[in-house]
Amino acid sequence: MASEEELFANIDALLEEEPQLPPPAERARLREAAGITQARLATALKSTVQTVKNYENGRSEPKSPRLEAYQRLLKGWAAKYPAHGAPAAAPQPAPVPDTFTGPAAPADVSAPAQAPAAPERPARPAGRPATSSRRPAAKKAAAPATDPRFPHGPLAVLDGDGSAYAVGGVVLDCPATTVPELVEWTLRESGLGAPKLNRYGKDSDPLIVLTAAAAVKLGLPERLEGHEQRRSLRLPEDHPVVKQVAKAKWQLTQRGFGPWARIYRKAQGRDRQCVQLAILSWDALDERSWPGVAEMEPADIARVLGVYAQRVITPRGSTAVSGLELMTALRPPTKAVQDPATGNWVSGYNAGSLGTEPMDPAPPEATPEHPVVVNSGWSGGFLNEEAYQWVRDVDTLSDEECTLPWAVGLDLNTAFLAAAARLVVGLSAPDHFHAPKFNPKIPGSWLADLSHIELDPRLPSPFTPDGSRPTGPAWYQTHTLAYAQELGYDVHPIEAYLRRETGAYLDPWHDRLKNAYVDTLADMGVTRDLSDTEFLAAMEHHKEKDPGLAAVLSAIKATVKGGVGKLRERPQGKSYKEGEPWPALSRPTWRPDIRAAVISKARVNMHRKLRNMADMTGLYPLAVLSDCVVYPSPGTSPLDFLPYAASGKPQPGGFRLGPTPGLAKLEGVQQMLWAVDLMEKGLNPARHIKGGDAVLDEGE
Repeated sequence: MASEEELFANIDALLEEEPQLPPPAERARLREAAGITQARLATALKSTVQTVKNYENGRSEPKSPRLEAYQRLLKGWAAKYPAHGAPAAAPQPAPVPDTFTGPAAPADVSAPAQAPAAPERPARPAGRPATSSRRPAAKKAAAPATDPRFPHGPLAVLDGDGSAYAVGGVVLDCPATTVPELVEWTLRESGLGAPKLNRYGKDSDPLIVLTAAAAVKLGLPERLEGHEQRRSLRLPEDHPVVKQVAKAKWQLTQRGFGPWARIYRKAQGRDRQCVQLAILSWDALDERSWPGVAEMEPADIARVLGVYAQRVITPRGSTAVSGLELMTALRPPTKAVQDPATGNWVSGYNAGSLGTEPMDPAPPEATPEHPVVVNSGWSGGFLNEEAYQWVRDVDTLSDEECTLPWAVGLDLNTAFLAAAARLVVGLSAPDHFHAPKFNPKIPGSWLADLSHIELDPRLPSPFTPDGSRPTGPAWYQTHTLAYAQELGYDVHPIEAYLRRETGAYLDPWHDRLKNAYVDTLADMGVTRDLSDTEFLAAMEHHKEKDPGLAAVLSAIKATVKGGVGKLRERPQGKSYKEGEPWPALSRPTWRPDIRAAVISKARVNMHRKLRNMADMTGLYPLAVLSDCVVYPSPGTSPLDFLPYAASGKPQPGGFRLGPTPGLAKLEGVQQMLWAVDLMEKGLNPARHIKGGDAVLDEGE
């Protein structure tokens, strides 16, 4: 006969076993008896409709903590709706289990239109984060409607335990143990993806971000080792995971299996089959663009990347790559057109886009190693439209300026983005002209001599990046020559490469990124309705309030600069030989002339403000670096030297404080003696004014 101790041990063993669920068919019966759809149950369990279907047909079982919550729900239903007899109580909507927190997923569009007359509304789950927006409710835009095809948003972060953290606090079960299984799960069951940004575009492919533990579980190395930068490393073709992908009839893009791997099959009709992977431990998220994000918890990473995906684009690689992809997503190269001869719908050019074929630049717009230059033997010079790197000559400082105690740096918000607004660029190939008459409305490259123009030495020349006076004929973008005309000088081009077809290609790109920047700042408490004093106070601590949104803001700014830079991507790698085409040249978006137009307009905008400031206040800058300018000041605040009217409103034409692109914020404050000391050494105070006393060599 068994002892009492043995019996109790057996009972304890039973109690320690995992909770038992009713048979799959009974689970479905209980849900239907309660009048709950599979979609609504998936919402409550923070899962997918397919997962609920799997629970109810016996293909899979829930894991903890979803297991306990599901069991609790089924027990409650079983008490109300026994297998035989009438229900114990009138059907009521199921409460959201306390185990799960976060905003609810969208309702199933296939759910019945009729609902109970007075349904009980589930209480807000404890721990659900309140909205982070600090804008007045009346001004806050409504949240975008979720596409029913992608109920769980654009991306998920996968941990080593098989939990995939999606946006909105949703956690999905991912049973995949290999990369091909992960791809199949993502496309078939996850409900991840994002709708197209343009009616003629394509939906965004789902993104799966792998933590280090998830990467190891899938058979990937935790780190990629090599002598090159880790972001440029790739798995060798004989790696087991690469072989698994090929064996499962999936393909990798030409950049192979690196930190940002794209795995796809050729589209069948309209159905795209492609998944983007980002591997955190392989430095997929650059710390400079995404500060602190790679070290966050999976749910927080999903939130940060989800905000960026919603406001900008689902990440496709570095922020520079995403910036370039956003241009194409908003201006797709093709659209469906009807063939007048056959009546069939075919792919045709989408007006206003860059088309599908790469375009050779004019020789002066190219880089010295470009095939157009090398093969033609071009020696006529190149465009030098770059951002300012100028330091004022110390000898031009007045005694009054030297006695001012402070040097205050102003930074223009996303200056390149502001320059992209309503910017007309060329859409067709360049045509060559000799001795053309200058037209400020035609985008292109002009050879002209501006060396005769003499300007105030206390300001940088608007015609060169280093602010020095031109020494002879040089190539200029249209905006630079137009500004010379604006200053009252005659412009007589010697030669030009101009484009006949033009358009504001970057307008939708500008609008989307501007809204993303402004909305993110507003969510951090920096709104447009703040006074200048309130704005400066809000900017002083805005990053501390929400490090996640601070990272989103950093990524948006990097997207702008990186996207513009990608328009003239140079060859990479030690094996490159001059005159050979490099991969970037195969893109229609390799357009150095558009990059030159953005930078030229940004530099001209900066000079115009510098000149207006001198006219209104008598103040001249100490240095300029791209979108940062340093002024001598009697106080430590921009309010001590910026021009204001008697009414208290900022004077138009000069620098103005505010949260929108093109307006300024405080970059940093140092003592005037500190700035003068750097200037005497030939170093740029604008480069270092934010960073305290530590000053690096200019070349570092």
